[in-house]
Parts: sequence; structure tokens; C-alpha cells
Amino acid sequence: MKNKPIKKTAKKVAKKAFEKSPEPLKEKAKDKMKEMATEKIEEKVQDKAKHASANLREAKAQNAEKVHGNAEEAKEKVQDVLLSVREKLAKVKEAGKNFQEDISSSNKSNKVKSYQDVKGIQHIKSSMDIKGASDIKSSTRIKSSKDIKKIGS
Repeated sequence: MKNKPIKKTAKKVAKKAFEKSPEPLKEKAKDKMKEMATEKIEEKVQDKAKHASANLREAKAQNAEKVHGNAEEAKEKVQDVLLSVREKLAKVKEAGKNFQEDISSSNKSNKVKSYQDVKGIQHIKSSMDIKGASDIKSSTRIKSSKDIKKIGS
């Protein structure tokens, strides 16, 4: 607040001095003011650009950290899911084996015949299949104790 009256006074004095100065000095002062104004504007623009650049770098670094963090997190989640799927598949495989064993053991113990096990007409013996008198062994074809080979001879 103390600087405001001083600034106003300085502006008024500068204005009066400018009005009372000769023309060549006014031209030089205008040129000098233009140079100073352009320098100030350039400095402000450069400062803003530097500030924006710094903010951009900082945001870029933060985003990179977030991306890497999220990537690690996603990788861990995917690995956990894959492990759980692997475990579930192992359980399903084991259950399937047990189921097959149960079915195969029940098939052996269960004597229910299927249509394929039922004998048809072609399985009935005909008169041709019945052995005749010539097929019966005679006393000469029956083995005796003499026909048995001895061990060690």
C-alpha cells in the first residue's frame, strides 16, 4: 500500500518530463520503451514457456510412474488369474479321472447287458456244429503219465 502513491507520483513525473522534452529525445525514449517492452514480453513468454515445460516434464514423469505401477499391478493380477485357472483345470482333470475310474469300475461290477451282449439266432448251434462220434478222443489219444516230460532229463 505504501508503494502505490510513490508509483503514481513517479508516473506523473515521467509523463510531465516526457511532454516537456524535445522531439529527438521523445523518439529515442519511444524506441527505448519499445525495446524494453519487447524484452519484458519476451522474458514473460520465455518464463511461461519454461514453467509450462517444467510442468510438462513433471506430469510426464508422474504418468510414467503411474503407467509402470499399473503395468506391474496388471501383470500380478493376470498371473494370479492364470494360477487360479491352472489350479481349477487341475481339479477338473482330477475329477474327470475319478469319474472315468468310477464309470469303468461300475461297468465291471454291474452285469447289465447291452444289446450287443445279447446272443442272436446266428449264435445258436446248428446240427453241423455238434460233435460226432469221430470227434471223440480214443484211448490211444489220451495222454498218460508216460507222456509227461521229466524235469532234468
